[in-house]
Amino acid sequence: MTEMKSIITIKDWPEDDRPREKLIKCGPGTLSDAELLAILLRTGDAATGRNALDIARDLLKRFGGLRHAAGREISELCEVPGIGPVKAAQVKAAVEVGRRLEAPDVERVAFGSSAEVANYFIPRLRDLKKEVFKVVLLDARNKLIKEMTVSEGSLTASIVHPREVFKPAILESAAAVIFVHNHPSGDPTPSQDDLKITTQLVEAGRMIDIRVLDHIIVGHRTFTSLASKGLI
Repeated sequence: MTEMKSIITIKDWPEDDRPREKLIKCGPGTLSDAELLAILLRTGDAATGRNALDIARDLLKRFGGLRHAAGREISELCEVPGIGPVKAAQVKAAVEVGRRLEAPDVERVAFGSSAEVANYFIPRLRDLKKEVFKVVLLDARNKLIKEMTVSEGSLTASIVHPREVFKPAILESAAAVIFVHNHPSGDPTPSQDDLKITTQLVEAGRMIDIRVLDHIIVGHRTFTSLASKGLI
């Protein structure tokens, strides 16, 4: 039988040093990334004798900071001792709440430039560890109708097929579309596959009279607009 180690819990600390009490008294901006994570994790790990703040620090160290940890899968977070599926789910839920709060209300979104589209999607795609290809459906005034994820994984012509890309546009009576996908490497330079797929999709859009306004590739903080480069 595994011997459980004695934990000095956060509750044993002076009240002013406890993350939750510190947040209530001084506000969330005074807390470190590890302290904020510790509040989410709530409890420590009896098997190793580490408290929630210890585990939070280990998690940040393992992945190189909060932003890198945010993009990890549940299974990767669970590799940190003291992090199980429940704690990992709590972290992922908090990350998703933050992303949704950062995004504008869909009912109010109208795009006037490629930069506006990129700024809308960068916070949601920059930390993903795999490529995600989205089609953005717009009405005649370039107001957002809906966004759809068409594929996940490395982009190839076989998985980003015009039929799957334009089907939601036809169903929603979209006047135009914009394609958006991320490069997990952080470098938004288009690949040859990106260019080939874009050419195929633009041609398909012409055939069914749906305008392709742009294909935007998102990096960590930057983006590439194929329309601005004269490739659409």
